Amino acid sequence: MFSPQGPTLRELAVQALSSTERGYDLLAPAFDRTPFRTSERVLAATAEALAPLGPPVTALDLCCGTGAGTGVLRWLGAERVVGVDFSAGMLAVARATEPAPWEPEPVWVRADARRLPFGPEFDLVVSFGAFGHFLPREWPVLFGQVSAVLAPGGVFAFPIAAPPPVGSRTYLTLAGFDAAMRLRNALWRPRFVMYYRPFQLSAVRAALERAGFGVSTLPLTGLGARPDGSPRCRLVLARRAD
Repeated sequence: MFSPQGPTLRELAVQALSSTERGYDLLAPAFDRTPFRTSERVLAATAEALAPLGPPVTALDLCCGTGAGTGVLRWLGAERVVGVDFSAGMLAVARATEPAPWEPEPVWVRADARRLPFGPEFDLVVSFGAFGHFLPREWPVLFGQVSAVLAPGGVFAFPIAAPPPVGSRTYLTLAGFDAAMRLRNALWRPRFVMYYRPFQLSAVRAALERAGFGVSTLPLTGLGARPDGSPRCRLVLARRAD
């Protein structure tokens, strides 16, 4: 599917009937050859938007998968880069990717984002494309964990897309996917948690503020604008209070 080297429909079906963790373990060898990997355009736009903040000393890629986001952290000049994910298969792929000789070797840690094994040591935490795996009721725990591992004044940054117009092809595709996933999880165990539509800016901002963050956004202009002139994608900057 998607490319000759990507997963077949049969393989995707097996993954979809597995748990979230096991599904990603199975998908890992072909993950970077599917559209599920965060695109280079999004990574580049995020890196450009974060550059004015200056290079972080220590930085964490939360739910790092095969490590695409750690490239942003290395490009920003972080002295220590950590990637954390709960999928052993995804981390195995990440470990097999060699950084450039002048870049820091990332530290790869297997852990659940809802139970992070770190103290308040990171200047910057980023995450790309993982929030659909967390139900809204889990956001307080998730954002609380991020706050706990940020140093005072540290920043939690992630891109978030504008909602598609109601009735558009993208809107109907995402609504159909989420409906199919709800039906699958009602009928089958173990669950595979992946819902696209709940993670909207207004709800996320409110949850972050309740977790003690000060929240601002930046337009990712390199990713284009909607017909009304608003950006297609924004970068959320959630800063931990001192």
